Amino acid sequence: MKRFVLRVLPWVLALPAAAWAVFRIAGWDDGYPMAQLMAFTPYVAAGALVPLAVLLGWRRWAAAGLAGVTALALAVVVLPRWFADGDPTAGAAGTPLRVMSANVLVGSAGSAELVALVRAHRVDVLALQEVTPDFLAAADAAGLGGELPYRADHSVPGVEGSALLSRYPLRDGGMRVNPGGFRQAYAEVVVPGGGSVLVESAHPLAPWADFVTPLWARGVEGQPRATPDGPVRVLLGDFNATLDHHLLRDLIGSGYRDAADVLGRGLSGTWGPYDGDPIPPVTLDRVLADRRVGVKDFQVLELPHSDHRPVYAELVLP
Repeated sequence: MKRFVLRVLPWVLALPAAAWAVFRIAGWDDGYPMAQLMAFTPYVAAGALVPLAVLLGWRRWAAAGLAGVTALALAVVVLPRWFADGDPTAGAAGTPLRVMSANVLVGSAGSAELVALVRAHRVDVLALQEVTPDFLAAADAAGLGGELPYRADHSVPGVEGSALLSRYPLRDGGMRVNPGGFRQAYAEVVVPGGGSVLVESAHPLAPWADFVTPLWARGVEGQPRATPDGPVRVLLGDFNATLDHHLLRDLIGSGYRDAADVLGRGLSGTWGPYDGDPIPPVTLDRVLADRRVGVKDFQVLELPHSDHRPVYAELVLP
């Protein structure tokens, strides 16, 4: 029995992370529960070093080889988010556009604090998710209307609300409804000296249970694709997906760039911890910009009374 345990235990140590790497690389992540679990791939990548070290110290070479290949594979898919790409378009001549996205947790986030962030970062376009009419009224009372007077307001009581607020005029504004009911406000922002840019506040349904995961997959898959040979587009918000979900990678591959990834800040968590639960933060909120758009700055900010952290980016329009 002891001999059997000694033969099996090394593979018990090596196989879980190896299976995870297979699911990640193959893109088997649009079913439940992998749609949820895949968001934690960066933590699995770091944890994969533990069985590798144990097996090397134990001299279980075959299992250690598998653990080594696994650790390398996970590092290859995760570590690039830590390194800036080098963006020649960021310093090119163009028009700056400062954008921010904030999920305000069913209108419970600090409205005055949000206005303070808008002022401090001189935000030109603000995308809101889970925004309610009462929240917008409180934010306007704190001065938001004076900063961002133009808006596509599709706020409603509950989690489905969406809004797009702008310093510059908007035209052709509207709303899309994702599978599951979450709204997405969109409009064309008319930027002085910079033409116009299509902006949309993304918010597909979260894959929080088995029966809603197909709706999540359809919501992410149905996000507006980039138009690199047409109008300039920026898509920002709470995507309820990470760079370890193949549906989001496919969306970015249509011609977007992830602002955080461009600047080497793609591992900054934007969601969590959750009501004191010991769950590590994951990166759900992001700014996706047409690949013609420069990315000069990206920051993850703080907003009290929300389970999401706002994301801010300074873009350079072509």
